[in-house]
Amino acid sequence: MIDYSLAMMANPMNENDPQRAYAFLQSRATLAIDEIADHMVQHGCQYDRGDIIAIIVKLVSCAKELMLDGYRIQLGDLGIFYLTCKSKGAQTMEDFTRANITSINVRFDASAQFADMVQKASLHKAPTRKALAATLEAQLKGQTSADWSADGTNDDGE
Repeated sequence: MIDYSLAMMANPMNENDPQRAYAFLQSRATLAIDEIADHMVQHGCQYDRGDIIAIIVKLVSCAKELMLDGYRIQLGDLGIFYLTCKSKGAQTMEDFTRANITSINVRFDASAQFADMVQKASLHKAPTRKALAATLEAQLKGQTSADWSADGTNDDGE
């Protein structure tokens, strides 16, 4: 199940438009490679935890090397990882140099099978993290109500 919370946000394209309610997904945690390996073992993977960790670490290393050599990396039904760049424009092609390239970014395109998760997802409306934290703080102080709207910011990472 995926928890989501709501926040009132302005339209970034036209700040004069009235605010609208938008959903933000709440992540439970970030899992490290060893935690993913444990999960895979619990699901009956034929390899042990150490082998899985070694394979994932090698996959990451090789994917980085291959992408730096100009390859796109497709990981089955997960999707494709590839590099893109940002650059400053030059007046002419002759004026463009390596210095115009300002960053190289890793991108991910989910496969069609992976991207249709919205159809399969079980979504649950939940309070924002700010509301939960304020409620817990009030409870610990023996208060019967909490105010989490004081600064008006969105605590959902967006």
